[in-house]
Amino acid sequence: MALPARRRHNGAMQDEELIAHRAAAAARRRLEAPGVAVGITEDVIRDQVHAFYGRVRADSMLGPIFEAKIDDWDAHLAKLCDFWSSVLLMTGRFKGAPMPAHARLVGVGGAHFAHWLEIWRGTARETCAPPAADMFIARAEMIARSLQMGMAMARGELPPVRSAAAGEADQHRGRQDEHPGQDKGRPASDA
Repeated sequence: MALPARRRHNGAMQDEELIAHRAAAAARRRLEAPGVAVGITEDVIRDQVHAFYGRVRADSMLGPIFEAKIDDWDAHLAKLCDFWSSVLLMTGRFKGAPMPAHARLVGVGGAHFAHWLEIWRGTARETCAPPAADMFIARAEMIARSLQMGMAMARGELPPVRSAAAGEADQHRGRQDEHPGQDKGRPASDA
């Protein structure tokens, strides 16, 4: 009977070791996170997010869009802090899907994103040290591009992405069209 008890004990030790290993890996990821090197902390993220959305809510272009969609600002700000913590500190706290939420927005386009970024940049430059502000801005610009592309795709505003092989086939067909009367199965002669 002592052997099964030992196995359970070893199993418990293995579980504890696995938990410790995972915690150490998460700590290493946080230390290697891009925001850590430029001084971004949870407090810096909170300051940026809260200051920025305070400005957005008061903005004549963006405020009405957000006010129409957000019922609980405290919960939304907490979710956005989780998002930026996951992006910049690699905490993995954010568990949402931004693309579907943004894709459903009607009438939101490039001018809205440009204005959003203008406010984001100004807020970051005022609330963060320059290296942290630069990182916030670079990541926001990348995210804005991705959201705009995804929204355009969802709305059918972009043509489907074609493979390189399809592009080469189109070019080949174009060259053949330049030589009327040529058999499509044979290359054009140099004569």
